[in-house]
Amino acid sequence: MIDEKTTTEASQLVTRIVDNIETVIVGKREQVELVVMSLIARGHVLLEDMPGTGKTSLVSALAKSVDCRFSRIQFTPDVMPSDVTGFSIFNQKTRDFEFRPGGVMSNLVLADEINRASAKTQSALLEAMEERQATVDGVTHKLEEPFMVLATQNPIEQYGTYPLPEAQLDRFLVKLSMGYPFLDEEVRVVLGSAQAKAAIRPVATSSQVIELQEAATRVHVSESVARYAVQVASSTRTAAECACGASPRGSIALIALGRANALMRGRTYVMPDDVKYLAPYVLSHRIILTHEAKVAGRTPESVIESILATVAVPAISAADVRGE
Repeated sequence: MIDEKTTTEASQLVTRIVDNIETVIVGKREQVELVVMSLIARGHVLLEDMPGTGKTSLVSALAKSVDCRFSRIQFTPDVMPSDVTGFSIFNQKTRDFEFRPGGVMSNLVLADEINRASAKTQSALLEAMEERQATVDGVTHKLEEPFMVLATQNPIEQYGTYPLPEAQLDRFLVKLSMGYPFLDEEVRVVLGSAQAKAAIRPVATSSQVIELQEAATRVHVSESVARYAVQVASSTRTAAECACGASPRGSIALIALGRANALMRGRTYVMPDDVKYLAPYVLSHRIILTHEAKVAGRTPESVIESILATVAVPAISAADVRGE
């Protein structure tokens, strides 16, 4: 169980990181918070939106804010798995093979336009995302913590793309959309974007991020809240509008992100409201709608909202708050 002092200090640090990123990403606090929470929950993020909406800038600002190593992999059809994981090359002088690390050997990895790479190259990320390691020529290389993959894809230009399979979508903790800014926000971006990017400085270290991740694991989750999260996720498997529901990984992701959200809000425990708020972001990309639901104009997000409206919300007792 985490104590109040640690929670308060962690909440203040997370707020500083979010505020720092907001000097570059204007008017998108919710998206910024969700990305930072995903980092604390040791998860990965899929950003799906139109070009030029700030996806790459968000990832870059996050890397600069937490003083982590950042790498960008521009996915195209000719990118090979070795470009992602690395490869061994023969050194003529030493007469031995040397390992040359790929783009995934970093703290924050931007997988730009991930759906433009072949399925074979996409799958090179699976081991790194789940096991936090990369195996090259039979040798396993552990990835440095903190480690996070932030992938982007364009939702409308599908010519020459390879849609992500469900197994890979399930590896992403959340799926987000940046959206276009409002008029006044876009004016601020136009006038100060270049200066803000140049001026941003670290407000946390990578070791502090690891401490936040460890602190989040000690945020209390009562059995009633855990049961509620599982009921929401498992309801997608029986919903008439879902051809395929969320796996148990979805339930685990809901609780992990709920802990990070509680930590950011300065709480020592997870509430049912955390689960309700985060469910559309965590579960929408993990379900497949039936043809009838698609024809009726339903979206994964609307189906999740309908499920949330039908699953009974548990009451929180004083014992749950105290972690008893």
